Amino acid sequence: MRLIAVSGALANKSRNGGEAWVRLSWVRGLRRLGYRVLFLEQIAPDVCRDETGDACTIEASTNLAYFKAVTERFGLAGSGALIDASTGAAHGGLTRGEILTLASDAELLINISGHLTLPAVFDRFHRKAFIDIDPGFTQFWHASGNPGAHLAGHDLFFTIGERIGTDSCSIPTGGIGWRHTRQSVVLDDWPITPATDRDRFTTVASWRGAFGPVQFGAKRFGLKVHEFRKFVDLPRRVKQTLEIALDIHAADAMDRALLETHGWRLISPGEVAFDPHSFRRYVQQSGGEFSVAQGIYVETNSGWFSDRTVRYLASGKPALVQDTGFSDLLPCGKGLVPFRTLEQASAGAAEIAANYDEHAAAARAIAVSYFDSDVILSRFLQESGVAV
Repeated sequence: MRLIAVSGALANKSRNGGEAWVRLSWVRGLRRLGYRVLFLEQIAPDVCRDETGDACTIEASTNLAYFKAVTERFGLAGSGALIDASTGAAHGGLTRGEILTLASDAELLINISGHLTLPAVFDRFHRKAFIDIDPGFTQFWHASGNPGAHLAGHDLFFTIGERIGTDSCSIPTGGIGWRHTRQSVVLDDWPITPATDRDRFTTVASWRGAFGPVQFGAKRFGLKVHEFRKFVDLPRRVKQTLEIALDIHAADAMDRALLETHGWRLISPGEVAFDPHSFRRYVQQSGGEFSVAQGIYVETNSGWFSDRTVRYLASGKPALVQDTGFSDLLPCGKGLVPFRTLEQASAGAAEIAANYDEHAAAARAIAVSYFDSDVILSRFLQESGVAV
């Protein structure tokens, strides 16, 4: 059976079910197309923690326990490994020797965010594709000479920022021929599911995210926190309850209070979205999604589209989400309702409430036509020079 490797952060983002689905969708989608899939993740020992939050070895860490739990549940127990970034030692599955042999045999490495960098493994792959899921961050870092972009050594470069390289997007290409792809969904994993409350709109978010603001030239690009503040009054204007499973630091107590006093319902993502299955349950019990985007995605008109929103759509949940330039690329108005202003968001919520069943059906139809993993990944492989 032909072999493809996928690399990305799973143990590094333990107890984050949404992030797990980003990686799992690649793995499961490729398997549907008939490939054997190798999943590799590297981790620095200094980020490993035990149950009490103290530093520990990889073997004793909750990171490895999470990695094992997820890979075993999704049938990857004998096809994956967590690699020590400092020594190259393998944990949680394949041995180091098996990894090196399989890497040499693989037709392609799909390196999400350039996650795999360890030369002893990375250099074994004959063909390597970089997958950019943070458009703007990646390109501005690269343009600034920041090695954290991890672009070096790849043969192909894909981005979910579908407007990058066009006149309508301000993100620099850095001389790279960026190819466009989309966050895909294995539709069988996300069936249509009736909402427990159609007027309860939810999302899962990190208030400040993994990255700080990006400064490029005279321009400073904002984060999700800056966009949410623009729409803080929305719960007072709409019929729906707006709920966020929000990762927010104690130092942001004033922002938490601001949200709560304006009617937002805040819950902990660690309670409702800590693994792939709880995340899926949380999404599918919702009436729909309301969310803003990272400021950098909006301000650059990047065309970024959330993998989380794709899963709401696939589940038959209408999505009321901030426009990043995707409104000219996808069918909008029914099922997928974009907004740029508070007034547009309020009007979109009213339209969904008035015609919910129509929007729910349209949401699933959009996922089927535009995000089906069979279609997205077949096209990706063809562009990567790998025959399907």
